[in-house]
Amino acid sequence: MTKKVDDFRLHWGKQELVPIMIGGMGVDISSAELALEAARLGGVGHISDAMLPTVSDRRYDTDFVKEKLQQYKYNLNNSDKSDIKFDLGHIAESTRLHVGKTMEAKRGTGMVFINCMEKLTMNAPKETLKVRLWEALSAGIDGITLAAGLHLGSFALIEDHPRFRDAKLGIIVSSLRALQLFLRKNARTNRLPDFVVVEGPLAGGHLGFGMDWAQYDLRTITQEVIDYLKAEQLDIPVIPAGGIFTGTDATNFLEMGAAAVQVATRFTVAAECGLPKDVQQEYFKASEDDIEVNGVSPTGYPMRMLKGSPAIGSGIRPGCESYGYILDANGKCSYIDSYNREVELHPNEKKISVMDKTCLCTHMRNFKLWTCGHYTYRLKDTSRKLDDGSYQVLTAEHIFKDYQFSTDNKVALPE
Repeated sequence: MTKKVDDFRLHWGKQELVPIMIGGMGVDISSAELALEAARLGGVGHISDAMLPTVSDRRYDTDFVKEKLQQYKYNLNNSDKSDIKFDLGHIAESTRLHVGKTMEAKRGTGMVFINCMEKLTMNAPKETLKVRLWEALSAGIDGITLAAGLHLGSFALIEDHPRFRDAKLGIIVSSLRALQLFLRKNARTNRLPDFVVVEGPLAGGHLGFGMDWAQYDLRTITQEVIDYLKAEQLDIPVIPAGGIFTGTDATNFLEMGAAAVQVATRFTVAAECGLPKDVQQEYFKASEDDIEVNGVSPTGYPMRMLKGSPAIGSGIRPGCESYGYILDANGKCSYIDSYNREVELHPNEKKISVMDKTCLCTHMRNFKLWTCGHYTYRLKDTSRKLDDGSYQVLTAEHIFKDYQFSTDNKVALPE
């Protein structure tokens, strides 16, 4: 009999879950609504903690961005952004609001986690990360997935929190070496991660590889991690991610010993996803040639996106006074340097273009940077084309259940 995802379960103690985790997609693409559907259906959903003060303004009518801009307006034309600090109280409040309201709405037997990126350095890497992690735990999140960075000191930031041992804490790695570093550095907290997400080179958004990403393979890295943990007698669930497009893809990983799979690309075209409807149609229409991995992210990580993203080549003024989430500990961001270079080269032009970097904060906030997974070009095969030429947006439940019950590499089309 052909096996399907539903024949497996993710076990944490007495808790049994459908082994499907919807990955964290930044700046509210992994909306609360999407995460709550995953939990209702017995799996794990993620909200993202990327730019939460900004998300809070949009969702809960707070004024964090406006207040920050007012405070630092004097600095708008200054290239030195070292003065611009986040109000830690605002970060705490926005985290409590978003996590608290999401958890209040939770139904079903699944779980809701928050994806927390170390690369959101926010001009005070340690202080801002501690507040984000701490407040998410305080607001009742079921678990935290540590992303975009090695997180060598992250457990230490929250080891005094009363929920440090009972919330599920995991790490995303793209190599066995990264996992070994993490385990070694966090050993003194005497607390192992509850899960490891192994993210391969076909994932969406920032990649944990260089521009030689195509030389790597998710199955190989996953097997290395599983073998290592077995040899060390560490019972930590391994969850592969990146390029798992069908229920059959997922089942193949579960049969090789993975505890669950993390999937995201197919949920970008779910009605519950945070992407605007017109952008979802761009994802549906995309061909394989429309997808690229480039170096425009100021984080230094390669990033996969649609070539047609309006953010690519945009020469907007750096929005650090309003946002500034990527500023390093010295108030620097490589987009500022690229922007200033182009301004100097074209002193009389009203509109400039910056090709090598992009203002990640402003464009992600406005859904102008269309990050995507490698198999985005297959999304059109998961839906129906409507009379007006657009594609039918799917429900998260439909996509989730297709992963859960499909076999033979098939994808179920919507009713």
